[in-house]
Amino acid sequence: MNISTILRHSVSAPLSEELSREHRVDQLGVRKGDTVIVTRGNFRGVEGKITRVDKKSGKIYIEGISREKADGTAKLIAIHASKVALRQMVLDDKRRKNIIERRMRVEIESEEKPKKERGQRRSESKVEKSEAVKEI
Repeated sequence: MNISTILRHSVSAPLSEELSREHRVDQLGVRKGDTVIVTRGNFRGVEGKITRVDKKSGKIYIEGISREKADGTAKLIAIHASKVALRQMVLDDKRRKNIIERRMRVEIESEEKPKKERGQRRSESKVEKSEAVKEI
């Protein structure tokens, strides 16, 4: 696996309940321009757009979440991507659309397949063995 792929997976966030139901995807990589809501920490409940994504540390910077430095300038605060929920996604990129469509397809296919009963083969083979032992 490529290192950029690994880093990209570390900067993913769960989708809000509405988006999750609509797209049938649980989590997705965050991008600049997405709207998120903070779900953990001191800024819980704050909603804003992502201004910067740091793949190396897995953190994102959200507009409106900053602190004032001693000299009076504002500094954005980094928040880990897993501590936010995606509220609105930017779907301008065809690759991102393909990712969502692929995951939806897999989800729909898995729902259509019937669940196999666990241990069915094992129990059938045990019955056959016990019948063979009784015959001897």
